[in-house]
Amino acid sequence: MSSLRPPARRIFGRSSWPEAQYVTNALRTETVGGALLLVAAVLALAWASSPWSASYFALRGFEVGPESLRLHLSLGEWAADGLLAIFFFIAGLELKREFIVGDLRDPAKAALPVAAALCGVAVPAVLFVAVAMGVGGDGSDGDLLSGWAIPTATDIAFALAVLAVLGTHLPSALRSFLLTLAVVDDLVAITIIALFYTDTVDVGALLLALVPLALFGLLVQRRLTFWWLLIPIAVAAWALVHASGIHATVAGVVMGMLVPVRRDAQDRTRGVPPAEQFDHELRPLSAGFAVPVFAFFAAGVNVMPDGPGGGLPAAFRDPAALGVIVALVVGKTIGVFGGTWLFARFTRAELDDDLTWSDVFGLSLLAGIGFTVSLLIGELAYGPSAIRTEHVRLGVLVGSLIAAVLAAAVLQRRNRVYRQMHLAEQRDDDGDGAPDLFDRNTE
Repeated sequence: MSSLRPPARRIFGRSSWPEAQYVTNALRTETVGGALLLVAAVLALAWASSPWSASYFALRGFEVGPESLRLHLSLGEWAADGLLAIFFFIAGLELKREFIVGDLRDPAKAALPVAAALCGVAVPAVLFVAVAMGVGGDGSDGDLLSGWAIPTATDIAFALAVLAVLGTHLPSALRSFLLTLAVVDDLVAITIIALFYTDTVDVGALLLALVPLALFGLLVQRRLTFWWLLIPIAVAAWALVHASGIHATVAGVVMGMLVPVRRDAQDRTRGVPPAEQFDHELRPLSAGFAVPVFAFFAAGVNVMPDGPGGGLPAAFRDPAALGVIVALVVGKTIGVFGGTWLFARFTRAELDDDLTWSDVFGLSLLAGIGFTVSLLIGELAYGPSAIRTEHVRLGVLVGSLIAAVLAAAVLQRRNRVYRQMHLAEQRDDDGDGAPDLFDRNTE
């Protein structure tokens, strides 16, 4: 008498055809945005390190806005608090979509990216503390450990820009995993910002913010998506959240998660639900303008030794900057790869036949590219004008660069194989508009 062994569970299996289409469209915009992000960061570094650096810092510190509303902010603060709210609004849309109609709605599919993302947050944080304390000695530097959350987030735009430069044809399942991982990262980062980087809360302003937030939610649920109606309400909600002491980008996330993602009878006339409409209209604005402008103001650091912050030599002597570099390069890799391996080990799952563990290792290295949220948390941890903030900015840039180079070295080995696989996947012999491999998945 023989017993039949059940088939092993597969991880990184193919996504559904609609999910693969969504990922492809979203990542195309993010890849272009990543290229613009890189240009903005290089321009900021060049200007801030040039003989004309004083004009750059004067521009970043120029203040504008009504002081009576607590909105007399520098241009750098307007970029971090204002423009990034658009980025986090898109993040809110992605979060809700993933939980309602995306991969995260299925607990079995969600378990892997969630486990990998949480390990990819926890390990870098622990490693940052260990390195900073080890290099910093007795820990007498009071604010040193405030930056523990800096290396916890993955910058999806930069990561995808690296893939675009490499020409790597990653399988759709890995690309979907990378996007989902970044979405979960964003959720954790938003929670960290709200809980750990809020000093005082003005309860009155926060309660008042609930009024425009509720009105915004009511209007979008009723499919009243006129820009002239929603933008003033969104600005009011943002301003009140900012006045409450909670970082204003949290308002963007909340509003994004209020937008309906499922299509109903009212959407049939326009063809798409409000979430898809907003994503189509605002993602190019976020990736093409808001995030690059933030990067321009956040990445400007004088790397020269005679600069105000001591440049690269001083950054490499700062335990916080060293902690960020090690945590991004080593911590993220161990966290994401280790979380994935442990998930497979304890669930007795196996990799999809098309993949190897070296692919997962390369993807884990790629997750060490931290930029937008890492720079934001660095400013919140140490203050926008602190010398240590300058050092941490350099740490984020150096760590991200090292992670990108190492990921390129690992992933390029599979580049030719994936290109051939990509050509095979595009075959559509039955002419139904979907590749035959997706048809076989549904049989």
